Amino acid sequence: MKTAVVGMSGGVDSSVAALLLKRQGYNVIGLYMLNWEEVDERGVCSADADFADVQRVCSALEIPFYSVNFAKQYEERVFSYFLEEYRAGRTPNPDVLCNREIKFGPFREYALSMGADFVATGHYCGIEHTADGRHYLLKAADAGKDQTYFLNQVREEQLSNVLFPLAGLTKPEVRKIAEQNGLSTAEKKDSTGICFIGERNFRKFLQGYMPAQSGKIVTLDGETVGEHIGLMYYTIGQRKGLNLGGRRGEEGRWFVVRKDVENNVLYVSHGDESPLNSRACRVKNLNWIGFKPDKSFTCTAKFRYRQPEQKVSLRLTADGAETEFAEPQRAVTEGQYAVFYDDRRCLGGGVITDVVY
Repeated sequence: MKTAVVGMSGGVDSSVAALLLKRQGYNVIGLYMLNWEEVDERGVCSADADFADVQRVCSALEIPFYSVNFAKQYEERVFSYFLEEYRAGRTPNPDVLCNREIKFGPFREYALSMGADFVATGHYCGIEHTADGRHYLLKAADAGKDQTYFLNQVREEQLSNVLFPLAGLTKPEVRKIAEQNGLSTAEKKDSTGICFIGERNFRKFLQGYMPAQSGKIVTLDGETVGEHIGLMYYTIGQRKGLNLGGRRGEEGRWFVVRKDVENNVLYVSHGDESPLNSRACRVKNLNWIGFKPDKSFTCTAKFRYRQPEQKVSLRLTADGAETEFAEPQRAVTEGQYAVFYDDRRCLGGGVITDVVY
């Protein structure tokens, strides 16, 4: 009997992943990882509640469960990068890095040291292991929940011995399976946002690590229209929280179009969204999954998680790639990831370093 160690988060997805693997005849072990040790504004540590849910689910499934602490690795490999990117005026996606540096790094290694033949998670994505030893990352059946975007930086070798039991299921089907089998997480709300921030106020959280410096809010034609509270609190395309209402009547809205870190200036536009449209971007830290790219090629891409795929042309450079868009793209943001696809396969991706307007 093969052993599968399942990364248990305390949510419904990993709960059903463990259930399905047990049904398939695996010797299933639940493993909960603690990545962040801190209470929220209410003095509550959500990790305690999540681990209690893991205990309940694993007891119901009659499988053993353990906990492992990777908080030190998380702070060194993920959180430090998160702060560094914000200081540079970019908008990072730490969940992408967490998958490579923690879940499919130390966590996977720990699971294998426990005697696992396979490591499994509740991610909505598919995987293909071929006879010649290649590993391909595939999109999930549920297009609305597909999480390949967040796995674009996982190295191909990290996907060996990995199972994604939810590949062919939709979220409603997963919840139904949990309910039918009496799992306590069946109706548990999905976690949202960055895991270590949770339900807390983002600005207040960031202030604890980075002092904010206020500065001017300026239009693209040079008019000063207000004051920002710190560039790190704003993202490209943002409409809310600018406190500029009424300056030019009610027609149209203000939104962020650029950030000048060197001069501490936030640039905005009113009504006209064309300044948000870009025609290309530069990408670095490229990671390819089961794919050997030509010097130039075409494929589709996403520049944020919820975005439909867009046609692009790539030209590889010495340190990354020039990515040209078939159609202008709105609010492409430095620090986020460009993730590339060929039909069902996620080819990999890289971090956006420059946007070309």
